[in-house]
Amino acid sequence: MRGFFVTGTDTEVGKTVISSGLAALLKEHNRDVGVYKPFLSGISRHHPDSDTSLLKDMSQTGLSHEDITPFAFKAPLAPYVAGKLEGKTVTMEEVLSHWERIREKHECFIVEGAGGISVPLGEDYLVSHVIKALQLPMIIVARPHLGTINHTFLTVKYAESMGLPIAGIIINGISDSPDEDEKTNPEMIERLCGVPILGVTPKLANVTKETVLHMVKDHINLSLLMNQVGV
Repeated sequence: MRGFFVTGTDTEVGKTVISSGLAALLKEHNRDVGVYKPFLSGISRHHPDSDTSLLKDMSQTGLSHEDITPFAFKAPLAPYVAGKLEGKTVTMEEVLSHWERIREKHECFIVEGAGGISVPLGEDYLVSHVIKALQLPMIIVARPHLGTINHTFLTVKYAESMGLPIAGIIINGISDSPDEDEKTNPEMIERLCGVPILGVTPKLANVTKETVLHMVKDHINLSLLMNQVGV
C-alpha cells in the first residue's frame, strides 16, 4: 500500500489541514487517493466543519463518512477516554479490520491519527501501534513556536524507538511576522532530528478548499514527499 500516516506533536497542530491539502494536491496530480481517519472526538463526522468532512471533500473520495471515520465519540477527549465515557471500547483488531475493507478502494491512502503519536486509542494500544500495524511512513506535523523543538524531537525519537519510518516533518502555522523562534526552529529541528523538513506552512485565517490547496502547493515540497513515501 502506498501512502503515509499523518501524526502530530500535539493536538490542534493542523494535521487535518495538511492531510486534506495533500490529498487535494495528489488528486490534482491525477493520483487515486483515499483518506482514513479512524477516530474522531467532539464533533459529528457528518458536520460540515468536521475533520472527516474536510478530508472527504478535499480528496473527492467516494468513501462515505462512516468509511473514512468508523469510530466517533461525543466528548472532545482522547478516543479511549471519550469512548469509555460512552461505555464503548474499540479494539486494535476493529481498526485494522476496517482498514482491510477500504484499503484496496484507492491506489494510495492518507491516514490521519488523533492528536499526537502517544494518544491512547484503546485499552492497550496507542496511535503509534496503529502506525506500526499499517506499515506506512509518517509525516509529523509540528507547531512553529517556542517549545516545538522539544516536542518534535521527542516524537521523532519515540517513533524511531518503535521502528517507525519517518518521511519528514511539516511545520504548520507560522505567523505573517514570525518571531526569532519561528525563524530558527525549522533548521534546528532538521539538524537535531535528522529528518527532512518537507515544508513550513503559514497560519490560515480562513480554511477553505482553495486556501488549503494554495498553501500546500506553495509551501510543501511535493517532489521530496513523493520520493520519501514512494507515491
